Amino acid sequence: MKIVRDILDKKGATVWTIEPDAAVREALAKMAEKDVGALVVMEQERVVGVISERDFARKVILDGSTCLETLVRDVMQSDPPCVNPGQSIPECMAFMTNKRVRHLPVLEDGNRLSGLISIGDVVAETLSECESRIDELKSFVYGA
Repeated sequence: MKIVRDILDKKGATVWTIEPDAAVREALAKMAEKDVGALVVMEQERVVGVISERDFARKVILDGSTCLETLVRDVMQSDPPCVNPGQSIPECMAFMTNKRVRHLPVLEDGNRLSGLISIGDVVAETLSECESRIDELKSFVYGA
């Protein structure tokens, strides 16, 4: 069974972060520059939140504000759920579905940030696993 570490091994463990007192403008610029949809919010080497383009759209624009100087801490998802590298992909998918989150910080040794996985990563890994099983079954049935 595939685990979170398998995803990180494929995509790499680079995680883009931002501080909670940064302006939303800075967070959006960094997301655009790095071509990502979310940043992990760190305070003194501790994960305190996740901010995504979706958070910005819902909490700033839809609330009638267009102020890009709003602080990340006022928009981010605080105390986000996190996973460890040994958790299974099906566990993550269920967790993301139940908690209605799209990004999960990956913590090793209890608190060290070692990656970030998205629902897209989890779905891609699940599809890859399904394709492998289909190929195995075809080989078994057709005797290849």
